Amino acid sequence: MSARLFIPQEIIAEIREQAVAEAPNEACGYLRGADGRVAGRIELTNVDASPEHFSLDPQEQFAALKDVRQRGEQLLAVYHSHPETPARMSDEDIRLANDPKMVYVIHSLADGRTRGFRVDRTRTVIDVPIEIGSEAASTKPGDIGSNDRGGTSNG
Repeated sequence: MSARLFIPQEIIAEIREQAVAEAPNEACGYLRGADGRVAGRIELTNVDASPEHFSLDPQEQFAALKDVRQRGEQLLAVYHSHPETPARMSDEDIRLANDPKMVYVIHSLADGRTRGFRVDRTRTVIDVPIEIGSEAASTKPGDIGSNDRGGTSNG
């Protein structure tokens, strides 16, 4: 399990574009790659069509997993947007986080930040530093849109 996630700037821009297009509802999808380095994004449908939470389409999830496996990659993160709230894990996000190994990436349209988290089995939220660069090799750890790395967030 990687201690940080490397995401190309182009993929951050695509997440932001999807979030704007799907607002006021939350946008969602997967980030795929290997060794903590994101190689691509898989846009998924928020079947709840809600501004406060998301649910992934099961058929799209299975298709995405098949594609990732065929590429010899892994699902590195689930991403979603917060149209009107900061990039932090909400109580609903924490409640629905089922995999302690998964990184949950949140992009906020409200504050422009993109942050990563894990939720352990005790429901403790753990920050996952994100590095952003042209080829996921940024020299500045943390999150986009902020000079700090944030603290552990409880929603």
